[in-house]
Amino acid sequence: MSGTDTSYVGIVLVSHSGPVAESVARLATGLAGGDVKAPVAAAGGTPDGGLGTSAELITEAARKVDRGAGVAVLVDLGSAVLTVKALLAEGDELPEGTRLVDAPFVEGAVAAVVTASTGADVDAVAAAAGEAYAYRKD
Repeated sequence: MSGTDTSYVGIVLVSHSGPVAESVARLATGLAGGDVKAPVAAAGGTPDGGLGTSAELITEAARKVDRGAGVAVLVDLGSAVLTVKALLAEGDELPEGTRLVDAPFVEGAVAAVVTASTGADVDAVAAAAGEAYAYRKD
């Protein structure tokens, strides 16, 4: 694809905390360098600023980053997984091509943003994020 025709996979970062989701989004885009082309949105906490997950905020974030190439959703904890799975099961809440990605939240977010910014498809973005499970820290 040529530069102006490229649709980038969108990235949604879902956390039980709004500040955590926003911070991970900033970290991932910052570490990805100055060439971040993939749209990234945070969906953290509840609409009133509390702790939890919100189907409304997740749906809004996914629609915001959807460019037609798919949306990769990374989550922090178990109930966020359930919320995203419920939205996917409904079938019409999230943009077509939305995928829940099994990946560590922080490392996976960085890998997803970097990979999506190369113009990779949603399968490659999900694979790169999932490979972050192998990052050793010892």
